[in-house]
Amino acid sequence: MSAGLHAFSGNVAIAGIGATEFSKDSGRSELRLAVEAIDLALRDAGLAPSEVGGLVTFSADTNPEIDIARSLGMGDLTFFSRVHYGGGAACGTVQQAALAVQAGVADVVVCYRAFNERSGNRFGAGAQGRPATPSAENAHMASYLPVGLLTPASWVAMAAQRYLHVHGATSEDLGRVAVADRRHAATNPRAWFYEQPITLAQHQASRFIVEPLHLLDCCQETDGGQAVVVTSLERARDLPQAPAVIRAAAQGSGAGQDMMTSYYRDDLLGLPEMAVVARQLWEASGLGPADMQAAILYDHFTPYVLYQLEELGFCGKGEAKDFVKDGRIELGGALPINTHGGQLGEAYLHGMNGIAEGVRLVRGTSCNQVPDLEHVVVTAGTGVPTSGVLLGVDR
Repeated sequence: MSAGLHAFSGNVAIAGIGATEFSKDSGRSELRLAVEAIDLALRDAGLAPSEVGGLVTFSADTNPEIDIARSLGMGDLTFFSRVHYGGGAACGTVQQAALAVQAGVADVVVCYRAFNERSGNRFGAGAQGRPATPSAENAHMASYLPVGLLTPASWVAMAAQRYLHVHGATSEDLGRVAVADRRHAATNPRAWFYEQPITLAQHQASRFIVEPLHLLDCCQETDGGQAVVVTSLERARDLPQAPAVIRAAAQGSGAGQDMMTSYYRDDLLGLPEMAVVARQLWEASGLGPADMQAAILYDHFTPYVLYQLEELGFCGKGEAKDFVKDGRIELGGALPINTHGGQLGEAYLHGMNGIAEGVRLVRGTSCNQVPDLEHVVVTAGTGVPTSGVLLGVDR
């Protein structure tokens, strides 16, 4: 792949971000949450709803684009798109928006995700008790559900046990990811776990959910909404906020891909779908891991953060357990991750809040700002077809 293959790389930017509060019981509809987040993002960008030409969200989102447009007075839409595979869609929405802007299909595109995932439909509760529907995905899951693989935690734990066994990693290595996230959340007033850091000892003392996953290895369930505004870099430069330039954005699905249960690949020690994304990000941008001053890594479960560090090339296979030691992934370390607190510490918004944190880092406005930051890589859901985005300062 040549750097010019992704024509939008370096030509489009995120110009606005907005979010509701993150809670465990929002007390309002998912449509209301989406509208509030989008309204705040447009205000941040200095744009009127009537200037929006496109909307992108997740296939799982309950908020129809036409209801969003009508509620905010957007008028005509010339582009609307949805991305499948749960949290894997997050950065994919930005790629879709960037493609539309670059192609001239829409000048301003808003990406959004909103749900009552704690007070309403709790993804983490698992598949039991849900009505069976005839689909290819459910037919596939019928191979796993009867033997007790019912929840996302159990699906990840199956692979994580193998990773720990082969590479000699331990539960404490996973805990270092949780400690870093919670340290960063503790100084982020918007985070659910604001002023609540944890120690490695507390991580180890938390109850097991599915071995090797402790409670503190598992992300939150959150009510809330998040939106980002994408437009051309040229236009973004005339808007109130410093543009977060989209240096690259990519989606990826690997060979033998299943939905959280890719157990029939040659081994369980990697995330080939993230390798597909990483290859595109580095080639399309002309940058590499050494050019990143921070990383926002999808952390629904801590083991897959270790996998991602390896797939993105920050360290070799099996080396992530050593990479995360000695504060390396905390603020002040060589590669701070999830400076907002991640989904373990700030909120679980299917990764969209991670994109917003990437934008704040580029703007220089993060609660845990990384000094002299030029570039940050952001990833989406793991264990599923996924996506990533590389953001940079406008020079």
